[in-house]
Amino acid sequence: MTVDQKTQNRHGSNAKVQVLGPRALNRALLARQMLLSRVNLSALEVIERLVGLQAQAPTAPYFGLWTRMEDFHPDELSRLYLNRQVVRIALMRSTLHLVSARDCLDLRPLVQAAHDRGLKGTYGKHLLGLDMNELASAGRALIEAEPLTFNELGKRLGERWPNHDPAVLAAAIRVLLPLVQVPPRGLWGKHGQAKHTSAEQWLGHPLSSESSIEKVVLRYLAAFGPATVKDIQVWSGLTRMSEIIKKLHPQLAIFRDEQGRDLFDLPDAPRPDAQTPSPPRFLGEFDNMLLSYADRSRIIDEAYRKRVFSVNGIIRSTLLIDGFVSGIWKIQREHGTATLIIELFKPLSTEDHMALMEEGAKLLRFAAADEKSHAIVFTS
Repeated sequence: MTVDQKTQNRHGSNAKVQVLGPRALNRALLARQMLLSRVNLSALEVIERLVGLQAQAPTAPYFGLWTRMEDFHPDELSRLYLNRQVVRIALMRSTLHLVSARDCLDLRPLVQAAHDRGLKGTYGKHLLGLDMNELASAGRALIEAEPLTFNELGKRLGERWPNHDPAVLAAAIRVLLPLVQVPPRGLWGKHGQAKHTSAEQWLGHPLSSESSIEKVVLRYLAAFGPATVKDIQVWSGLTRMSEIIKKLHPQLAIFRDEQGRDLFDLPDAPRPDAQTPSPPRFLGEFDNMLLSYADRSRIIDEAYRKRVFSVNGIIRSTLLIDGFVSGIWKIQREHGTATLIIELFKPLSTEDHMALMEEGAKLLRFAAADEKSHAIVFTS
């Protein structure tokens, strides 16, 4: 019996469950993602409220915070990195996330099973005959002696296991140990190779032994709900979420989408009217909103997917008009001028165009304050 069928049975055949269309789900998402209006919170508070930010691109979290916060300055996040209050670490879906130190220690044990499954599926044949505990111990000794790039780590492990591909050995350590990237990687305006050490070494604390997947699911719903069981699984990379939802059911409100799927949510979470105005917003690369659902229709039309999700795994910087992805953007610097290049997916009204230009000017002042002049160019 599916979760939908069980829910129908609990409500009874005549029970009326509110149906939420894509616009209603969109406005709920925007409210929780702090995109209907910027918030007067600290960067650390925003990062924890969102259960982290995607961080495959080093500067992406800066744009994610700028578009959500009042008066955000890059130095605020850089200080958090340097003070070891936030870290970049592979978590949900085995992808890099920027999270608070506390969430790093709490979340990493919860996703270990998904990481193990991915390692086995990708490199299982290449790791046959290896003692994984021995490999993990050797890797820990190396990266805790000094932060290393994956290339450096692989070469050093290869000296001990010469019959195995160094890149595979390094990939295994990424799964077996909670590796964090250390500064200057991730600092605004700085460059550096991605070097890694263990979360325990960097933060001075062990991973949590009391992590709760139920609490994490509730936090996901607070940041992304209402959502289906499949949405939760896509976001987390974990399976068997139906069992977790069943445990949490007394605490949840239940809705349905237009396809008849159950949507679970926190009873008091914001669900604004579907016609609530939504200002233009610029999102950075890999923004979590595009990656946290099985059904992304609440944020992006399927017709635009290939223009945002590239074949080589890049998720481009996007812009929202009326709450939905309506184009992509990038900034080019040349001869002292920073140019914001906007590629729209559809024509805009005069009002939306003017509002987008105003927001674009703010983006340039944030991202390219050091350039002599700024310009905005539209392409098709």
